Amino acid sequence: MLEKLYEIERKYDELTELLSDPEIISNQSEWQKYAKAQAGMTNLVTVFREYQEVKRELDETETLLREKLDPEMQEMAEQEKENLLLKSEELEEQIRILLLPKDPLDEKNVIMEIRAGAGGDEASLFAGDLHRMYTRYAEGQGWKVEVLSVSYSDAGGYKEIIFLIEGHGAYSKLKFESGVHRVQRIPATESSGRIHTSTATVAVLPEAEEVEVSINPNDLRIDVYCSSGPGGQCVNTTQSAVRVTHIPTGIIASCQDEKSQLKNKEKALRVLRARILEKAQEEAMGEQASERKNQVGTGDRSERIRTFNFPQGRVTDHRINLTLHRLDTILTGDLGEIIEALNSSDQAERLKAEIQ
Repeated sequence: MLEKLYEIERKYDELTELLSDPEIISNQSEWQKYAKAQAGMTNLVTVFREYQEVKRELDETETLLREKLDPEMQEMAEQEKENLLLKSEELEEQIRILLLPKDPLDEKNVIMEIRAGAGGDEASLFAGDLHRMYTRYAEGQGWKVEVLSVSYSDAGGYKEIIFLIEGHGAYSKLKFESGVHRVQRIPATESSGRIHTSTATVAVLPEAEEVEVSINPNDLRIDVYCSSGPGGQCVNTTQSAVRVTHIPTGIIASCQDEKSQLKNKEKALRVLRARILEKAQEEAMGEQASERKNQVGTGDRSERIRTFNFPQGRVTDHRINLTLHRLDTILTGDLGEIIEALNSSDQAERLKAEIQ
């Protein structure tokens, strides 16, 4: 491990020199490439250098302890050694985590799909709650949110809503949100005060670039039709809605929110590319079933992952047995603690598998 770390540190220093080279600075695309490579190493190199400093101090303290010291100095040196050993172990753990292979999709934007599940109108209202929760979380991160497709319910929620979240590292933060979310509460229409259980499914897809998912135009069937539902005077009068079918896979994406047929087609193709990439990922993960079991969640949208219990004011994530009694703040987008716990659990499982 040390040899690998010294090699990374050497490469980091090389990149630092290149970034100050006037020839590289004048070529912005080249400079950005090197800057991105260096940024990816910064955390690891910083922790490794701190680790080297702690080991140096530990060697000095052990040398001191071999000398004849008065009792007070001896006690202080032994305490210092104990503290440095603990710090050294903590830094080694951080280094192991930072050395874990990174998910190449972590930097990507996210396409989220939320669909009402069991529970009728209450499920569609819950889908709306989830959409607001993720939108507020994204805004708190400084990310941009854009609705790509929506199907409203008569109750005021969503039968389905698909939206794009654009922001650095969005997928790394949200990838464990895929699955079935359950809500337990008394619906506004319930006169007897009985608690109902409803569900909504969430799918988190990394946005796919055109170069990553190449689609042959001849493999597409494009249908246009009149929009339906809320939307103003253009609804049901112009054929602006677009449905795109990828014939080889049978994957379908549609959009009707824009007045322009061209814009609806562009949005539908973004969703289609993400779904094709997701299918390819699922097939690859199927070949690594044992590895999937070690991770926090499979990403399977049929897996029940979280319960929002209104009477008790709690949110429970069933995968990591985490319960928080602050449902109100979580629904307003305060997801940081849950997301951090899920990522930490995933890192711990991957580290355990790496050691084994």
